[in-house]
Amino acid sequence: MSAACNHTDDLPTEQPGFRRALWWVIAINAGMFVVEGLAGWQSGSLALLSDSLDFAADAATYGISLAVLGASLSVRSWAAIAKGASMGVLGAWILVMAGLAAISGDVPDAPTMSVVGFLALVANLVSVLFLLRFRNGDANLRSVWLCSRNDAIGNVAVMLAGAGVFASASRWPDLAVATIMATLFISGAISILRQARHELRDGHSSHA
Repeated sequence: MSAACNHTDDLPTEQPGFRRALWWVIAINAGMFVVEGLAGWQSGSLALLSDSLDFAADAATYGISLAVLGASLSVRSWAAIAKGASMGVLGAWILVMAGLAAISGDVPDAPTMSVVGFLALVANLVSVLFLLRFRNGDANLRSVWLCSRNDAIGNVAVMLAGAGVFASASRWPDLAVATIMATLFISGAISILRQARHELRDGHSSHA
């Protein structure tokens, strides 16, 4: 999951069409945060709730990306650090919630998980298509691509969790997927933070 953050090739931050694509992605993520959040509370699914919070975090961090377009490499790197840190906090929160739910939790509604997970997958695939040609830029651009790619994978996992909950009549598939999603968030956060740190170091070296 972290391979997309390890390239060293650079592209201009202000690429043609990136602002427009990012506005579309922000709108998609904000809308799915509301839809998936309500469905998560209704169904009792931690995986859906976690994914809805991820949509909210993505909408906010994409807004940061839009704000720093055309800024210096140092500013963009610090924006990537903020996004990476938020991904790490989100992953840690999911792990804590999964642990609590493992002790005492109800069986979530499997059909709702599968249907809403599919809608979220469609939303993220559309976002990925918008961002596909921007995936090889600096840490700030790449973090946007990485978030959408991880989200799409997470949506498939939510759908599989719904099938698992239906087949087993237990909450464990939901908790397992929530834990996997947390691991993806933390892995992505480490990758983004590592590259942003390198860009900051290289930027300071070039001005020394």
